[in-house]
Amino acid sequence: MGLTVGIGAFGAHGLKGRLDDYSMGVYEKAVLYQFFHSLGLLIVSILPRVGAISQSAGTWVCSLLLAGILLFSGSLYVLALSGVKGLGAITPFGGLAFLAAWFVLAFYLLRTGPAR
Repeated sequence: MGLTVGIGAFGAHGLKGRLDDYSMGVYEKAVLYQFFHSLGLLIVSILPRVGAISQSAGTWVCSLLLAGILLFSGSLYVLALSGVKGLGAITPFGGLAFLAAWFVLAFYLLRTGPAR
């Protein structure tokens, strides 16, 4: 999450005036999604410790979240900074990883039931 803050600050201050409005919007979207899913990584990593899901389920979900951050946010950062539109083809794979992570988490939480 600290990396997200640094990347966001760099975008707000270091890239101000260097990117057009479209590219800055793309960059900001990457930061936003990275932030929310980094927070998700933090929360999901705690769930096995409190018995809500198994360690292997937590690892699976966290791996999908990390893949999503790298593919979704990473491709948007490169797109915003380079202007290479073809990189946008990678972004949906990151979105699918995000969706898969949240559906897998829901599956494991529903399958496990309430903590006792």
